[in-house]
Amino acid sequence: MNSEMYVQKNGDRGSYEAMVDGHVVGMIVYHSPRGGQRVTLSHTIVEPEYRGQGIATRLVKHALDDLRAQDLKLTNYCPFVADYIADHPEYKELVDSRFPGRATVPDRAPREQAN
Repeated sequence: MNSEMYVQKNGDRGSYEAMVDGHVVGMIVYHSPRGGQRVTLSHTIVEPEYRGQGIATRLVKHALDDLRAQDLKLTNYCPFVADYIADHPEYKELVDSRFPGRATVPDRAPREQAN
């Protein structure tokens, strides 16, 4: 990927979007009930030609950092997000213990991260 990629939150669409050259190339879809203290992440999507470039990882980190900054809890239905949290246990406290979602965080040691 030669172009610069950035992530933005699109509240109108309920997504965190990875943008390259003004085009959405990936997203995490979320739902946030009005007045709620919890956000549901449902799935992560990256366009096929952009896969394998770390875009989904950057999307998840951005979304989780945003939830932390807003002091919100997470209900997760996305297996990719669950694996990310398992590899970055500092985010595990974001998961709502009463409503964790169906994609539970695997109870395993973090995998080695490629540089």
